[in-house]
Amino acid sequence: MSEVKSGFARDWVEFTDPNDADEIYKCDLTWLTSYWTCIYGNGCQGVFADRPNDGCCTEGAMYSDEDDEARVLAVAEHLTPEMWQFYDEARPKRKGAPLNISEKDSDGDRKTRQVEKSCIFLNRKGHEAPGFTGSFGCVLHHLAEQTDRHFVDTKPDVCWQLPLRRSFETREVGEREYSVTVIGEYERLGWGDGGEDFDWYCTSNTEAHVGTQPVYISNRTELIALMGADAYAILAKHCDSRVKAINEINRRTLPLFVLQHPATLAAQAK
Repeated sequence: MSEVKSGFARDWVEFTDPNDADEIYKCDLTWLTSYWTCIYGNGCQGVFADRPNDGCCTEGAMYSDEDDEARVLAVAEHLTPEMWQFYDEARPKRKGAPLNISEKDSDGDRKTRQVEKSCIFLNRKGHEAPGFTGSFGCVLHHLAEQTDRHFVDTKPDVCWQLPLRRSFETREVGEREYSVTVIGEYERLGWGDGGEDFDWYCTSNTEAHVGTQPVYISNRTELIALMGADAYAILAKHCDSRVKAINEINRRTLPLFVLQHPATLAAQAK
């Protein structure tokens, strides 16, 4: 497996939010037109070598806010013992109490519970039990598939957003101040020092750059949830133009677009 080094140069595009003249979107075209795809269950090594079947679920999911936790709690009420390996562990000790699916981390922040060294919502590979008919992997993801919903509606915010990353900047121009929403890749560097501890990471790994569609199309629902339909429509036009130009250049074998995602380039060169 080959992982490219973080911190490479990227192409960005900026445009004004069509619904707010004081808001600017700054989007990473290099990432959004890459061919990354989630390969969980199909080559994913997990972020820790001793938990290869956990994907990025080992440490549980940090809630973005109280509403995020409340939404996940409400969704979890629809899980059944047939679907969920840790159904019994989530039952509250006191009648009428909420499901026991959350805990605090060492900094006091709220997150999904860890049970047997991984997220409580992660069905473990190879688990068998009387009446259990579920598959390994995130049971909240499976619930979305079984109820014809997108997992944006069932999973914690951090889970459905990854590996997209939305961050915020402030830009001062003279005496005016603009809010800049940045849409990009949640690469290793985005995790701070903790990212260096990962034994494997997908966005910079060529093994995961094997998608049939670029990220801005395959993750359309997530992007609309992050930036709204009108802003996404503008982004998609920029991405369409870039993909079209790259394809034309590739046909002419002229290496003018040097800022393609290096993991995608390496994967395509295999």
